[in-house]
Amino acid sequence: MKSLIATTALALVAFTGAASAMPDTSAIKQYAPQANVSALSEAQVNTILSVIHSGDSESEKRLRVQAIVNR
Repeated sequence: MKSLIATTALALVAFTGAASAMPDTSAIKQYAPQANVSALSEAQVNTILSVIHSGDSESEKRLRVQAIVNR
């Protein structure tokens, strides 16, 4: 019983760590609804998130995000 509890706790810790390492990509869909986020590289996702959080206008952000997605 103790090993079951320990294994479950270890699995939960591993799952939580993996989930927190993934960036929140839901904002990408606001700017490029057709984007297949899972097909984007980590570098593309990070670049897109930088664009989204920049001080550019909403239309400029949308254009830049869509340009990166469509590469």
